[in-house]
Amino acid sequence: MSHTKNRLVAPRLNNTITLVSHRLCPYVQRAAIVLAEKGIAFERIDIDLADKPSWFLDISPLGKTPVLLVEKHAIFESTVICEYLDEVFEPRLHPVAPLNRAYHRGWIEFATSVLNLIGAFYNAKDKASLEDKAGLIKQKFKQLEVVLNERTSLNSSSFFNGETFSIVDAAFAPVFRYFDLFEQLVDFEWFRDTPKLNQWRFQLSQQTSVQKAVSEDYLQALSEFVANRNSVLSQYLMK
Repeated sequence: MSHTKNRLVAPRLNNTITLVSHRLCPYVQRAAIVLAEKGIAFERIDIDLADKPSWFLDISPLGKTPVLLVEKHAIFESTVICEYLDEVFEPRLHPVAPLNRAYHRGWIEFATSVLNLIGAFYNAKDKASLEDKAGLIKQKFKQLEVVLNERTSLNSSSFFNGETFSIVDAAFAPVFRYFDLFEQLVDFEWFRDTPKLNQWRFQLSQQTSVQKAVSEDYLQALSEFVANRNSVLSQYLMK
């Protein structure tokens, strides 16, 4: 993977696969993880979403990252990108059986709902709202714990689907990454009641595709982002 930052000139639509990215976007991470799991060579271009280049608005109807440039097409939305990659490139990360595949898609949407809560958490303007959002996140984690106990055995090499990495794993890895920072700031005992989920979180953190989905200074950049939110959590960073 080659990496370019803040490109002002539109990339050419050619045979090179290009992932248009924001360095902190969890949805970009999903696509980057799937690309890496499939061993697909690609170029990654980071843009500033606060100062979007004009060419980006031409290829992203929703004005969001990620966008995948393939030949003469711009594919937007992370779920669509991951589905496309899984249809075209081996190895397949979705289950083959339609019912299992639909089940996985549902849990990918569940991951999105957790990301929405995480955004509300780090933007919370008062302590009561912060605690409320933390409680809702932990409730989501408890729901996942039940599913993990039903689907996987207790060992150190388990993914959502057992021994096989799936797109559900790609969707949840960026979710769990936030807690590398959150655990440093405030003690909500995020994973006290969800040991299986915490084990899954650790397993994903060891995956090369997950590690390489962000830059080496990701945690510092995330800290700076949260510090600028004018939220309760940003105050913890100032202490």
